[in-house]
Amino acid sequence: MKHGFFAMLCGVLIASGTTPLSAQESAETPEQRAARMSWWHEARFGMFIHWGVYAVPAGKYGDKDTHGEWIMCTGKIPVAEYRQYAMRFNPVKYDPDAWVRLAKESGQRYMVITSKHHDGFALFDSKVTKWDMVDATPYGKDLLKPLADACRKHGIRLGFYYSQAQDWNHPGGAASRGHWDPAQDGSMDDYIRDIAVPQVREILSNYGPLAVLWWDTPKDMTPERAAPLNALLKLQPGIISNNRLGGGFRGDFDTPEQHIPARGPKDRDWETCMTLNGHWGYCAADQNWKSTEDLVRKLVDIASKNGNFLLNVGPTAEGLIPEPSVDRLRGVGAWLKANGESIYGTDREPRMPLPWGRITSKGERIFVHVFDWPSDGRLAVDVIENPVKGARLLAGTQAAVPFKQAGGVVELGLAPAAPDPIDTVIELSVEGPARILPFAIRANAGGSLSLRASEAEVHGKKAAYEHGNGKDNIGSWIEPTDWVSWDVIVAKPGPHRVEVEYAAPGGVAGSRFTVGMGKAEVAAVVQPTGSWTGFQTFAIGSIPVAEAGRAQVAVKVQSMPKSAVMNLKSVRLTPTP
Repeated sequence: MKHGFFAMLCGVLIASGTTPLSAQESAETPEQRAARMSWWHEARFGMFIHWGVYAVPAGKYGDKDTHGEWIMCTGKIPVAEYRQYAMRFNPVKYDPDAWVRLAKESGQRYMVITSKHHDGFALFDSKVTKWDMVDATPYGKDLLKPLADACRKHGIRLGFYYSQAQDWNHPGGAASRGHWDPAQDGSMDDYIRDIAVPQVREILSNYGPLAVLWWDTPKDMTPERAAPLNALLKLQPGIISNNRLGGGFRGDFDTPEQHIPARGPKDRDWETCMTLNGHWGYCAADQNWKSTEDLVRKLVDIASKNGNFLLNVGPTAEGLIPEPSVDRLRGVGAWLKANGESIYGTDREPRMPLPWGRITSKGERIFVHVFDWPSDGRLAVDVIENPVKGARLLAGTQAAVPFKQAGGVVELGLAPAAPDPIDTVIELSVEGPARILPFAIRANAGGSLSLRASEAEVHGKKAAYEHGNGKDNIGSWIEPTDWVSWDVIVAKPGPHRVEVEYAAPGGVAGSRFTVGMGKAEVAAVVQPTGSWTGFQTFAIGSIPVAEAGRAQVAVKVQSMPKSAVMNLKSVRLTPTP
C-alpha cells in the first residue's frame, strides 16, 4: 500500500476518460454484473491481511523503528541484504483456521491477503522465482493453500492482493521512488511477461474459487502492460477486481485508502481500506490503535454511503495477529452481532451524514444510528419522506420508541441515556421502500455554508477529486466544460459573501470562473498562488439568495486561456447584513 502516490495516480486515471472494460465487463449484461457483485454488496465488511518478510524486522532498520511494510524502500535496503530476512521468516504459530474464525467472529464476510507485496516476496510456491515462501524460508510451505481451505470451511470468501507493477527484488520491477540497487535494474516489459503474468496465473489457478483480485500501485503500467494481466481474470469468471491495475482499466470498485469519502459516489462501487494502527505490515513500535468505537462508527459511516470497509491486520513473523487487533475486531463483532441487520445488505443509495449520526435502510426499514445521544431525550429526523408505522430499538430489549411525525420531521422520544454509547440503532418501519432526502450540505448555526471539495459532485470528463500529497481538492481540471456542484440547504435568504479557496501556479493562473446559486452568480479570475498546493482564500464578491431551502451551488468556467483552471479546495458562502 502507498498512501499519497496511489491517491494522486488514481485521480488521474479515473479523470482521463480512458476506461477499458475489465475481463468480466466486456462479456456480461447489467443483470449478470449485478449477480456477480451481489455478495460484495451484501458483505460490507472484510479483513485485509498484509503479511510477508517485512514482519521480521517489524519496522526497525538503522535508527528508525517505524518503517512498516515499505521498509525495503524507505530504508533503501540492498536486495541481497533484504533477502536475508527471509531466513528468519518462520511462522510456526500460523493457524489459518484461527484467522478465519476471528474474521467470522468479527462479522467480516470476506478476506484479502497479500499474495505478493512490493518487496516481490510470494507467500505461495511460485514456479517462476525462488523468492517465495517455499524456497526462501525455513518454514518451506505455501501459506495461501491452508488459508483457502479454512475460508471454504467457514464460509468466508477469499481474495488475493497482488502487486503487479512495483517489485523491489526482481529485475525490471517498478519502484515509485526509483531503484537504489543495480540488482533491481532491468526491463519492466520482461518483468511483466516473466514474473507478474505467470504468478497471477498461478494464484488464479491453484487455490479454488476466488472472490477478489486486489491490484496495487499501478506504477508505469501502460495499457499494453496491463492488458495481459486483466485478461487472466477470465480464469475466475465470478471474480471481482479493484481499480488499481493501471493502464486505464477501472475494475469493479474504487479504493479510497485510509479515508472515507465525504459522500458516496452515485455511479461506482467503492471500498475504503484502512489500518488498525498506522501501518499495514507488522510494526512492533506502532501502538497507536484505533478504538472499537471509532471502528464501529467508521463502518456505519461507510455503509451509509454504500461502501465496503476492508480493515487491515498485520501478523507477526511468527504468524500471530497482534492482540490489540484481535480485541478491537472482536469488539466490532459484538456490536455487529446485535446490530448487523442495519449494515449487511443495506440499500445502495448513499445516505446523508447527519450531525448526530448516520442512516442506513433496507426495503421498508430505516435504521437511525445515533452516535451523539441528545441530552433532552428528543431526536428530530428531518430526512425521511415515508410515513412511519413504528419505531423500536434494534438491539437488546427491542423496546418500542415513542415517535410522532409532522411537517416532514420524525421526532423520537428517547431514554435519558444511550443504551449503546458507541451507536444505538433505532429501527423505523415505514410505508413502502425507504425514501430519504438526497445528500445536501446544511448551513451552520450562523447560516454559513462551507463546501469542501470532497463533498462536491464533479461533472465532465477530466476533473476529479484528489486526496493525498498535500492535496484535498478538485484537480485535473483541464477541460473548460467540466464543472462542480454542491446540493445545499440554505438557512435564510439574502446576500451571501462568496470566498473561494484554491491553488494555481503562475503558469496556469488566469482562468475566469463563476460561483452561482440559481440565477445569481459572481465572476472572478484565478490568481496565482505559487504552486498546485499553495492554497489561498479569495473573497470574490456577493450573490443574492432568493429563498431558504434546498438549492445548488455551482462553480463553472467561463474561459481557460492556459492549460488548467485551478485546484479547488473549498467554497464558503456567508450571510451578510
